[in-house]
Amino acid sequence: MKAKWNNEVIAESDETIVVERNHYFPANSVKKEFLEDSSNHTTCGWKGLASYYTLRVNGKENADAAWYYPNPKPEADNIKNYVAFWKGVDVSE
Repeated sequence: MKAKWNNEVIAESDETIVVERNHYFPANSVKKEFLEDSSNHTTCGWKGLASYYTLRVNGKENADAAWYYPNPKPEADNIKNYVAFWKGVDVSE
């Protein structure tokens, strides 16, 4: 799977985990140079507290377009150290 935004591959892996129709990419498959920590957080009832990254690619910004669970609840422990995308990021094979 590949995650692309603004004509750039942000992440690529054959080992994504699908949860609620979202592909979670292993952290080591994500190009960190495109990520900037966000102060935004949300809570999922069964996964826990989500943290976000803003994407900065080729001079453009996509606020909070990636999220991850640094300390997921036990039911979602399989996605610890994984990152998912939305807000116009194309995730496809």
